[in-house]
Amino acid sequence: MTTTDRRTAELQRRIVAVLVVAQVLGGIGVATGIALASLTAADLSGSDVVGGAALTAMVVGTALAALPVSRLAARSGRRPALVLGYGAGAVGAAGAVGALALGSWPLLLVALVPFGAASAAGLAARFAATDLAEPGARARALAVVVWAVTVGAVAGPNLAGPMQAVAAGLGMVPATGPFLLAAVAFAAAAAVVGAGLRPDPLLLARAREALAAAPPAPGRGAWAAAREHPAALLAIGAIAVSHLLMVGLMSLTPVHMDHGGASVSLVGLVISLHVAGMYVLSPVFGALADRWGRRPVLAVGAALLVTAGLVAGPAAPTDPVVLAVGLVALGLGWSAALVAGSALLTDAVPLADRARVQGLSDVTMNVAGACGGVLAGVVVAVGDFGALGFSVAALAVGLLAVVVAGGRRAGALR
Repeated sequence: MTTTDRRTAELQRRIVAVLVVAQVLGGIGVATGIALASLTAADLSGSDVVGGAALTAMVVGTALAALPVSRLAARSGRRPALVLGYGAGAVGAAGAVGALALGSWPLLLVALVPFGAASAAGLAARFAATDLAEPGARARALAVVVWAVTVGAVAGPNLAGPMQAVAAGLGMVPATGPFLLAAVAFAAAAAVVGAGLRPDPLLLARAREALAAAPPAPGRGAWAAAREHPAALLAIGAIAVSHLLMVGLMSLTPVHMDHGGASVSLVGLVISLHVAGMYVLSPVFGALADRWGRRPVLAVGAALLVTAGLVAGPAAPTDPVVLAVGLVALGLGWSAALVAGSALLTDAVPLADRARVQGLSDVTMNVAGACGGVLAGVVVAVGDFGALGFSVAALAVGLLAVVVAGGRRAGALR
């Protein structure tokens, strides 16, 4: 190993460490919002429809933020882009505190839009881990950053009860406590990235490939670049569909459990297990994607999503164990699809276009998630939670078929 290679390896480890710390902090805030936004909005408004709209507002905010975050990364590097995302999330969380203090659910929905920008930063962080990674280790590098959310994601919802007590002790509305915690966590994540992500990994990678002075031709958009690479289109589609299914089923589960009289703590526990499923095994999926190839792990993810729909859908609102099993499978399926799909996308697109196409993927993913939240509410309103579960399973079967067929046409599931 040359001196340059050793320095690159050391820098890569430091960059991943900075991203891991930021992801832990960001995970606390994001998971708290996921666990409580729907329930808080439903209680504040007296409407399950508004409850479903709360999580949708967060997902819409993530989708809206993904574009400026990716454009800023393509122009100025990963560091300012991540600071923008986490900073906007902190502003949104502070706005949610104000909305709850005023008892206004419309203001809460508005505040949850910039809150979602922190999720956009967390998603973009996984790509920052691949900029200086060796091609054969990209899936593992991004998977470690995805995994780091586990700590915050498990801790966040379980801190909701204590933070409500803290807020009450300070003379504030108890419901503001978890969102106050999220605001502090997002601000800390922005500070960690701003101080620690130097030199910027994307700018350094471009400089080393002599691309900094030769950016893509003006007018060449991310979609045009993605269309040149069929594997990139498969990756974008697989990530988007898996996210649509995950958001759709997960967003209505707290409301479903509330109908059965579940406590906030029990709902928080089930969502914590789901979020843990989203992240805790991501290094395993990353290692498998590097060893087996990207498409086999995509197929595993689709199969897990099928299982999730078939298990959670028929579960009664008073059966948290079965719901938890279904949501863990849902999280694992999402994780496998995200890790393998992100690695496939990174492999398929040249460095000159990579940041913008990665941003396109995140925009598509989160638009799909927003649609998933809306469609889930419609399905439950027309049918019931069981119909939602079976719909998720049916769409996941379609995703599995596309992944397998695409691999066969390529000559191998790789």
